[in-house]
Amino acid sequence: MRSIEVRDGLAGIDAAVTALAATRLDHLDTTDRVGALTALAALTRRLAAVENELIAGLQRQATPAELGGSLADTLARATLSTTAEAKRRITDAEDTTARTALDGQPLPPRFPATAAALAAGHLDRAHIREIHRFFHDIPAAVPAEERDHAEEFLAHHATTLRPDQLRDLARALLAVMGHEDQFSDTDRARRRGFTWSPPDIDGMSKATLWATPALRAELDAVLGAWAAPGKCNPNDQTPVLDGDPDPQTVDRDTRTPAQRRHDAIEAITRAMLASGKLGIHNGMPVTVIVSTTLQELQAGTGTARTGGGTPLPMTDVIRQAAHANHYLIVYDGATEIPLWLGRTRRTASVGQRIVLHDKDRGCSFPGCTIPGYMTEVHHATCDWANGGLTNIDDLTFACPAHHRLVTHHGWTTRKNPYGHTQWQPPPGVPIPGSTNAYHHPERYLDPPEPEQSPKDDSRPPPGETP
Repeated sequence: MRSIEVRDGLAGIDAAVTALAATRLDHLDTTDRVGALTALAALTRRLAAVENELIAGLQRQATPAELGGSLADTLARATLSTTAEAKRRITDAEDTTARTALDGQPLPPRFPATAAALAAGHLDRAHIREIHRFFHDIPAAVPAEERDHAEEFLAHHATTLRPDQLRDLARALLAVMGHEDQFSDTDRARRRGFTWSPPDIDGMSKATLWATPALRAELDAVLGAWAAPGKCNPNDQTPVLDGDPDPQTVDRDTRTPAQRRHDAIEAITRAMLASGKLGIHNGMPVTVIVSTTLQELQAGTGTARTGGGTPLPMTDVIRQAAHANHYLIVYDGATEIPLWLGRTRRTASVGQRIVLHDKDRGCSFPGCTIPGYMTEVHHATCDWANGGLTNIDDLTFACPAHHRLVTHHGWTTRKNPYGHTQWQPPPGVPIPGSTNAYHHPERYLDPPEPEQSPKDDSRPPPGETP
């Protein structure tokens, strides 16, 4: 009955929105338009509260096998939002919906006053996230009663303040509470992190670093030397890496401090890669893997792609090749790299992994954004345990989480006639089988691919040997 009520409720909302969209609005004066916008904002916030309840229910009852991966990935696919936004909505739901204790007893939302204000349409997701930020930053030693009062205070003022104003109020509240100087090592460690933004249209990427005091002190010392004027200057024929540069070299250096720090980090990273002392990761030496075509390499134009998914201008590819032991994938006919290993070994060779970095570029599960550096090699058509062959045309990249869907949760994979990996969920999972074009957006310009390869129809069930 409840599913019918939800369906009828959604149909009613759809009908109301359709009717409103068909209404002429040109007769409204300024006051009416502002009033309508205010009312619409309140309705949107109330719908966000309903969405949070739906998300919380999925988090409680749905398994990764049912969802075909993480809740964030499923939510991003279902709502056509980014994975980052999906994760933020999941956090909103965790903060504003009822919880269950380990003994099964119901618990109020983490932020009950905030949840009530959201349900009433008095604040929105941006306010929730500022309140969440406050409690993320607050020292762990703050008593529970004091935390509760702070949440009620912030939720109350969120109904009359913009999110940016609420942020300022939260910082002032923390100062008044007298806890700004009570942060422990645990508090600081909780906030540490390094995050890349997606590459911009020109290939440049922005990074956000939250450094512990120790890391900041270490970086200050290292960059104080390596980012000094005249050091690690890519504009010099022979950049100074060790010792002090002469006055003429310093005078020629017109870089900003920010540019010098960037060049210092690049020089340090390049030196580490060239040293060969970074060990092995996923069966390969830690290095930069770049894929391109012979034509682009010879022309010195175009864009290559690294194993991390970064677009790399050909000029940078050529420069990098002179500094470190990178793997450069160049396809020009057949190679002498052994790519068909049959039953001679279970794990993929280095040569096969290199080819997969160009062929798949990242996890082949539909919609997965994990780049090649962070993936494992999977036998797509027939698992090794079932008699599968370790040949390049039957291998594919899968991130650890999606690899487990095959090994433990009944998912299957196959190669379609284009050589792309198609993932198929087990019976009962309401997700269609498909391929992943995230790492190859050019595929969206091609004709639709067939759902499956006829040659794969005879694939044995999991656990059976052909």
